[in-house]
Amino acid sequence: MKREYAEYAAAQAAALLAVDSPSGYTSQAAHWVQAAFAGLGYEVRLTKKGGVLIDLGGEDRQDALLLEAHTDTLGGMVAEIKSNGRLRLTNLGGLRPENTEAENLRVCTREGKVYEGTFQLVNASVHVNGGYGDAKRTFDTMEVVLDEDVSSLEDTRALGIQVGDIVCFEPRTRITSSGYIKSRFLDDKLSVGILLGLAKYMKDTGRTPKRKVYAHITVYEEVGHGGAASVPEGVTEAISVDMGCVGDGLQCTERQVSICAKDSGGPYSYDVVGKLIDAAKKEGADYAVDVYPHYGSDVEATLDAGLDLRHGLIGPGVYASHGYERSHLDGVWNTLKVLKGYLDL
Repeated sequence: MKREYAEYAAAQAAALLAVDSPSGYTSQAAHWVQAAFAGLGYEVRLTKKGGVLIDLGGEDRQDALLLEAHTDTLGGMVAEIKSNGRLRLTNLGGLRPENTEAENLRVCTREGKVYEGTFQLVNASVHVNGGYGDAKRTFDTMEVVLDEDVSSLEDTRALGIQVGDIVCFEPRTRITSSGYIKSRFLDDKLSVGILLGLAKYMKDTGRTPKRKVYAHITVYEEVGHGGAASVPEGVTEAISVDMGCVGDGLQCTERQVSICAKDSGGPYSYDVVGKLIDAAKKEGADYAVDVYPHYGSDVEATLDAGLDLRHGLIGPGVYASHGYERSHLDGVWNTLKVLKGYLDL
């Protein structure tokens, strides 16, 4: 497989990253994904839950494979309009207040209006607040400062902002000349790009897997139930294509594909992990096998829903998860190689 498919995957991920989609606010991103796969010539449908189910072709419907990635991201929701017109947030998924301080954001109202703002520590000026450095960053000690002339609860309500409105944080996506991919929410829009790269490779080469292959782009992974539905009949294996962890105690780097043997939900299928390793070796992919200490995936939600299938997890190495994340085109390429080998294309 040529590196151009990794570059295509990264470009598609960058385009998707520009579409805001915190969990619960994913319709625009789902329609983007639907159009992207349909544009490659695949049969695509939206699920009742709001995800995207794609038929990638193949013959054996009794031994089908489901690839799962997710397009929902971390984000915030307005929990309170404060008396000074600023906003207290509650997090959507594992958003961390420490990692979003001074980040630009958008507040999306139910009337379709969008307002810009910044997430700041309360009393954020160092020249005023002598305890700035010692203050604990929590969703109670931080607030959204709107870029509007508001100074009261009534002022902010007059804009149409209300409790329950979605808050989308700026992704700040960049692909460097050295091949590094930097952005919030690479988890997991980078892997959606990877599945698009795989789909394009299959179309360009005319290669069809022997077994039936589906892709499910889920929209509630960050809150734990993304993969709990919409599993086509005949699926015997499901593989999450999500981010690979990079950090102390792990082997994987951003330039590798990570194969997960175990995470907080327990071990992945020994047989599937073995076949993923075999696929990596066959395709010459640079890979690492790791155990993720604080992680859960779509495919575990699939198992929790009672599905009888084998499961696995792979993804490009991603550093600084749930913060300002970084991966590399090599990690994308190596992930594509493993998928190519696993599908025997």
